[in-house]
Amino acid sequence: MASNIEKIVEQFKIEGTYKEAAIFGDGLINTTYKVKTVEEDQPNYLLQIINHHIFKNVPELTKNIQRVTNHLRQKLEQIEGSDLKREVLTPIDTKDGNGFIKDEEGNYWRMFLFIENTRSYNQLSNSNQAFVGGKAFGQFQSRLADLSGGPLYPVLPDFHNTEMRILNFIERVKQNPVDRLKEVQEEVDFLMARSEEYKKVVQMGREGLIPERIVHQDTKFNNVLLDENDEILCVIDLDTVMPGYVCYDIGDAIRNGANTGLEDDRNLDNVSMNIELFEGFIKGFLQETKDVLTPAEIDTLAFGAKLLTYEQAVRFLDDYIDGDNYYKVNAPDHNLVRTRAQIKLLKSMEEQYDQMEAIVKKYAAN
Repeated sequence: MASNIEKIVEQFKIEGTYKEAAIFGDGLINTTYKVKTVEEDQPNYLLQIINHHIFKNVPELTKNIQRVTNHLRQKLEQIEGSDLKREVLTPIDTKDGNGFIKDEEGNYWRMFLFIENTRSYNQLSNSNQAFVGGKAFGQFQSRLADLSGGPLYPVLPDFHNTEMRILNFIERVKQNPVDRLKEVQEEVDFLMARSEEYKKVVQMGREGLIPERIVHQDTKFNNVLLDENDEILCVIDLDTVMPGYVCYDIGDAIRNGANTGLEDDRNLDNVSMNIELFEGFIKGFLQETKDVLTPAEIDTLAFGAKLLTYEQAVRFLDDYIDGDNYYKVNAPDHNLVRTRAQIKLLKSMEEQYDQMEAIVKKYAAN
């Protein structure tokens, strides 16, 4: 593999001389290597194998990332003191100008400039971190609000189309392919009782009540790179950046970051939404976006947290009823455990929803 990587690296327009490469990070989708160069005064790089089983149109994915990073770079050029090599990802082009390499085995490779001396956190642990996360994704949203050239390519069509997810779930329940329905009727009833409510964001978009925007769609805190002082550098992992509704990014961040338990916590007493983390994120996000978003969009932000949690519960239970064909599981009931944890988290949000809406209104008005 080492010799193969060197041959791959040679096809990119890098500065310096290839020295070595080693696995970097713990990403679940793409395999990533840190590539070191011989010369101390030359940069290092990140080399990735793109999971083309998930991201099936690599050329369009590459164009999306190039458009986004070019636009962010243009914005940063207007801000005095910006460090363009650290505050936005820098894709490295290939010598043939395609932006990616397809090797003899059918793997697709891409490269970015490596951003040195950074840190990231897997989980929000206090309201200040939540504020930083919200501010980072808010900056990302506001700076891309005027991207020209038409919509980005939808690399994962219907990724957060909750209406479609619900319809698929209804069919799965009817089919009951592996005879698990009798074990989960209570969970099915809970989710079906709320199904009409959670179709509404897609319906609002279809009716033109809220605009489709460029959204990140994977707003975990570990996708924010910070410097050694925990100041924001840039947002990373741009594969899922595509058209969507802004509440998706709030929902994904809160579902992942403000849960007091684990996504697959067997002890449901651990699971709830931390309202202080919610407030911190909203404060940071709206500080950057309140002048960009429409009133109707702002009204969907608190709902977004419930929406993404509900959607994920539906997806986990759908997969459990189907016999665990989509998500990796480490136990026969893993998807059911996940479902119950998401339902508990959703119940916690429902109990705090009036407070969540009040927080959004507070920071939208500041």
